[in-house]
Amino acid sequence: MSDTSIGTPEQLRDPDYMPPLAKAIPLGIQHVLAMFVSNVTPAIIVAGAAGFGFGSNSPDFPELLYLIQMSMLFAGIATLMQTLTLGPVGARLPIVQGTSFAFLPIMIPLVAGKGVDALAALFGGVLIGGLFHAALGLIIGKIRFALPPLVTGLVVTMIGLALVKVGIQYAAGGVPAIGTPEYGSLLNWSAALVVILVTLGLKFFTRGMLSVSAVLLGLIVGYVYALMVGMLSFDAISGSWGNAAAFALPQPFKYGFEFSFAAILGFCLMAFVSAVETVGDVSGITKGGAGREATDTEIEGAIYADGFGSALAGAFGAMPNTSFSQNVGLIAMTGVMSRHVVTCGAIFLIVCGLVPKVGALIRTVPIEVLGGGVIVMFGMVVAAGISILSDVEWNRRNMVIFAISLSIGLGLQLEPGALQHVADTPRILLTSGLLPAAVISIVLNLILPEELANESTEEVSGGMSGHSKGSLGQSRDAG
Repeated sequence: MSDTSIGTPEQLRDPDYMPPLAKAIPLGIQHVLAMFVSNVTPAIIVAGAAGFGFGSNSPDFPELLYLIQMSMLFAGIATLMQTLTLGPVGARLPIVQGTSFAFLPIMIPLVAGKGVDALAALFGGVLIGGLFHAALGLIIGKIRFALPPLVTGLVVTMIGLALVKVGIQYAAGGVPAIGTPEYGSLLNWSAALVVILVTLGLKFFTRGMLSVSAVLLGLIVGYVYALMVGMLSFDAISGSWGNAAAFALPQPFKYGFEFSFAAILGFCLMAFVSAVETVGDVSGITKGGAGREATDTEIEGAIYADGFGSALAGAFGAMPNTSFSQNVGLIAMTGVMSRHVVTCGAIFLIVCGLVPKVGALIRTVPIEVLGGGVIVMFGMVVAAGISILSDVEWNRRNMVIFAISLSIGLGLQLEPGALQHVADTPRILLTSGLLPAAVISIVLNLILPEELANESTEEVSGGMSGHSKGSLGQSRDAG
């Protein structure tokens, strides 16, 4: 529902309208809170995969604070690119940028067990991939045909499937605890379950900001629970807060810069998926907030901002940025289309990114509590992929494309040892699962003929040929 106290209906649909600051600031912070947890989670997961994250007792653990800080800072800067624009860069729309889960299946194999030393190649890939991403703005209209719902839905589903294991590991106590009696203890699971139950309760039984910020509020309740049961002490909180600076500027190439073919290729390929996602987000914002289609200029500007925002982030030790879909629904709910509202939220993010004490507080969240939130978020990624796939016409051709792509992609991800004799670079890319699934689905979708006879699939379907939207067992077979 739109709030007429903020402006007239015509003003609320105008991206250039500036509401009174007293209302614009809280509305902007609301946009930030809707994506806050999702934005910092990838940095935490990458640090954990590299071996200096939660529970690792690594001397490099303080570096996690810097990664969290940069996630907030450059999400804010990239958001300003979208709302205020810089030449052709930016859509002049209320688009919130943040670290994307989409790149995690690429980043995790790149850094796995390699510590801080792996970050030079990682951020080199982010920088080059970001520049490539920006270049896609020139041709995005010409390549969208290669990424129909069958492909994008499969890729989003694969992203979620690649990450759900992380949520379970976190809820049980984290990777460093595997093999110890504490791993999977009732106490660990209780903290995660508190977060899940509170999140579900708020999401389904409340409205407005309480529902939008359900994951964040669930984590806060879980944090309090962890204090009550002794999983976290006030001394640990005060120590982390006291040791963090009140203000710090980002450091360019803090971890060095390294060209890694695997990293660059991985980020460039994922840029296609991210660009298509951004096109959908921009279209959703203009339809939900202004009741119109997005213009070519808005779509191109949004993708430029995606790419240049990611490249800039990589130069300072932050993860790649993309538009956040959560805020599409938030704009439809509030009815406020003002880009200046989101600018207020971006400034709030930038301030948080310049104050390491904010990251120091986030760093004290017990991994089991974070696990509860991650289980919900990554499960929703899978659900989003399935939602996209529901728009697919499930004829036998599309079923075969989906089957082969999923089988190879997920199989290589679950059994990486099958590629032990493959060189490092292709092995990293193939065991992500995501890239082989994406490439196979794109190629098969482009080269396979449209028609596929019943008998072509019956023999390999195990009696489960499937009956859903499309031509299965219908008129196409009768013809």
